[in-house]
Amino acid sequence: MVSSTAQEKQSQSKSKSKSKSKPKPKHTLKEVKTLGQQLLSSRTHVNNLPLLLTFISPKFPPQYVLESVLSLQSFFTPLLPSLPSSSSSSKKTKTTADEDDAELIYRTWLRAKFDEFVKLLIDLLLSAKAEEALKEVVLDSLMELVKLGNRGRFHSAIYHRLLHNIVHSATPFDFILDLLASKYFKYIDIRYFTYISLGKLAKTLEAKDVPEDNTESADQDDENHSRASMDISIHKILYIILRIPPLEESKENSDYVMWSGSGEADELSELPKRQDKQLKSEKHNNTGLSAANISKKMKLKFTKAWISFLRLPLPVDVYKEALVTLHQEVIPYISNPIMLCDFLTRSYDIGGVVSVMALSSLFILMTQHGLEYPNFYEKLYALLSPSVFMAKHRARFFELLDSCLKSPLLPAYLAAAFTKKLSRLALAVPPPGAVVIIALIHNLLRRHPSINCLVHQEDVNESADDNSEAKEENAVNANDSGSGSNISAKTPGIDHFKNEESNPAKSSALRSSLWEIDTLRHHYCPPVSRFVLSLENDLTVRAKTTEVNIKDFSSSSYATIFGEELRRRVKQVPLAFYKATPTLLFSESDFAGWTFKYEESKENVVNGILDKSAQNYDSPAKRQRVECS
Repeated sequence: MVSSTAQEKQSQSKSKSKSKSKPKPKHTLKEVKTLGQQLLSSRTHVNNLPLLLTFISPKFPPQYVLESVLSLQSFFTPLLPSLPSSSSSSKKTKTTADEDDAELIYRTWLRAKFDEFVKLLIDLLLSAKAEEALKEVVLDSLMELVKLGNRGRFHSAIYHRLLHNIVHSATPFDFILDLLASKYFKYIDIRYFTYISLGKLAKTLEAKDVPEDNTESADQDDENHSRASMDISIHKILYIILRIPPLEESKENSDYVMWSGSGEADELSELPKRQDKQLKSEKHNNTGLSAANISKKMKLKFTKAWISFLRLPLPVDVYKEALVTLHQEVIPYISNPIMLCDFLTRSYDIGGVVSVMALSSLFILMTQHGLEYPNFYEKLYALLSPSVFMAKHRARFFELLDSCLKSPLLPAYLAAAFTKKLSRLALAVPPPGAVVIIALIHNLLRRHPSINCLVHQEDVNESADDNSEAKEENAVNANDSGSGSNISAKTPGIDHFKNEESNPAKSSALRSSLWEIDTLRHHYCPPVSRFVLSLENDLTVRAKTTEVNIKDFSSSSYATIFGEELRRRVKQVPLAFYKATPTLLFSESDFAGWTFKYEESKENVVNGILDKSAQNYDSPAKRQRVECS
């Protein structure tokens, strides 16, 4: 009984808390519908307008909000052409107050209520408490007001206010922006004014980021909060600008779909002249804008929006995402791609993964738009490190690396430096990276016959003095050992390649050889040891050899290698067959001078106790090791 009463009290307290959080509406849904019908029927019920505005809030049930929004939208739509503008309404009321112009006062009051209506719709759209179905209806209502708000034409001020609140809000934005992109970004005028608004928002964020030196006692928490809010806004701007479909190249007689208008190109010719200051000064024919002119003006706004965005202090993740998309989403549609050279060269100088991501766009500017970058190959040479073989965009990097080293005018020292650097990396990278390195070296040896000396190069560059010193040193070591100098009588090989040198011209790669590739013959991964055999062909004979497509190997991984090995048909299976059962794990030929016999070690154990004296002097293996030391 006690537990049941306690549960009843808890349920009553919960119901009371729910009733407090969501107050019961004073009006029923039927009464709200009646208020809307009265407002639409006669001007005498205009006082219902402020009452209906109070229902546009997430505190009320969605049915109440929906009825209020639909009633107010139907009320304001026919009145929008006759309403005064927000900026001039206050001035007109002051000048005509003495004349008691009731009609103008009434319409000014309606304008103020309309602005309040738009504000309530935007707040409801960005509220975290509102349902998604209700948000979709609210967005449609806002876009209808944008369509007809400016005397029957596109209302850019309302649309800019909508984007401004979306960018600066702290609520999740994916659902709203997905709706906006899927339903409205197909219209050419919405894209046009989206670029204008994003450019303005980026400029305001850039102005806010200017540090103030006078505020010595600024609160660190406030600065961190403002920095975090700015990062969120930058994320949203990038998200919006990437969702806008690019303007494809169209024919001269093609028609563009308009949101505000009949859908013909002549609507766009009138619309920008009214909304944009730059287009006001331009003269257009009565036939309207052609497809080429529309594309030109869209490129102009597209360029301004992206340049303003790239000037912002981008977070690291946004910075990388922007770099990845520039070569596909921006450079083909920007008015002058050379404008991105400063941003890309700064990114390329950073190093690491950022430089790898900037390489694609920078390569396009150099090959297609005439950009000159003197230190390009030095920076590219510095990117060759083991970490690049673990990068997310390594496949694209290897393809671009192969393209950058394709020119036959490349100096021999530069081609040799890249070849030797890749060869040295083959010792430290995983098997997928070794396969890519072999493919790259294969192409380099075939393209540049002047570096084929790296395949097999004798160490003939040592001076006579060096050889004599080496012989004397070997003779001294042989006399000290007391034996006939059977070990290391030859001069050890010297690799003249300077692996730590960042400048490829000073790496001395032409004095070295590709001995690292020879070690891959015995690689533990079978695809690597098999693929390295392709370098045994005479690659100088171009008629009998072809270049390797790097794209076939750049995306390889452990999973792809394992899958190819499973699909591979094996003709010969390695078997271990012995005519006699082996008694030794290693044969004496494997380790010269050592013996591995179990019987000898067994004799040294007497009654379970190891005879140390016998171990030190009677064991052949131990005795040989003492002699060799």
